[in-house]
Amino acid sequence: MIARDLREAIGKALAAAGLAPADPGLRPTGVPGQYASSVALATPGSAKTLAAQLAAEPWIACAGITGPGYLTVTVTPQALAALPGRIAAAGQACAASGALRGVTVTAPPPGDPLGAATWEEARQALAAHVTARLAAAAGATVGGGATVRSGERGAEPDATRPRTEVAAAVAYAGADAVRFALARAVPGRPVRIDPAVVARHVPDNPAYAVRYAHARAASGVRWAATPNAAGAARPCPPADPGELALLDALSWLPERVAVAARRARPDEFARYLEELAGLSVAALIAASRRGSARAPGSNELALASAVRASLAAGLGLLGVGAPDRL
Repeated sequence: MIARDLREAIGKALAAAGLAPADPGLRPTGVPGQYASSVALATPGSAKTLAAQLAAEPWIACAGITGPGYLTVTVTPQALAALPGRIAAAGQACAASGALRGVTVTAPPPGDPLGAATWEEARQALAAHVTARLAAAAGATVGGGATVRSGERGAEPDATRPRTEVAAAVAYAGADAVRFALARAVPGRPVRIDPAVVARHVPDNPAYAVRYAHARAASGVRWAATPNAAGAARPCPPADPGELALLDALSWLPERVAVAARRARPDEFARYLEELAGLSVAALIAASRRGSARAPGSNELALASAVRASLAAGLGLLGVGAPDRL
């Protein structure tokens, strides 16, 4: 959500400087809470003015110029610490933004992608459905036909038709596992999903790992809600490297949605969710160990709630279920 805030702040700074709207070109720097923007490269001579405008924002610690004119913005520790609470409060809307406002994308064809005859046809159909969902979440208008809403699965396959390889995989591994595996398939490469692989409940199976991370976060929320849990407290600036890495990844969710939609590359978004899931499980396990003698305190509750909301939103955009228990 911080990347979304920064996108909006850059838009306001451009307007205040009398400059035309431009995409901020946001990218990570590798430092949690720090963001780079190439917007000044598209508006020559504006870097210092835009940096000054951004530095005046109370949630921005500093803004400067690096390289050939990139803006580098660092948010305050308080802004980073408040992120989990903001995400939890937003729920699945945490993935939404206005990055593609004013853009119109074609609605996907009706029908369930998993009813396709071949793996490539299924991949293409699913990519069209997911791209439309991502675009809508980023503020675009989806038109030209019926669209499938976030989390909607489509009609059940016609039982009277001969069972295809895709249908057989769904029957063995489940629709969610097959959908996730198809969503992460890279376009232009041969596609074939091995149902025995995507059905495995192991961390190195992405189709399981992301849903497991959501279930692990849901477990953390339930644990923190027990009567002996620590009371609410003001969020403290994070210091643990794993937690900082997780917060940084969470801050990019709306931007990753918009970029994947703009590029029509849902596989990139699926792989972002894989990265987020890995960071989430590691951070939540570390947090629970720090308070192993008691129920987790408010910081872990906020973190678990944020992970739960973010992964639920992401999986919903892929059309994949987000179970609370696995």
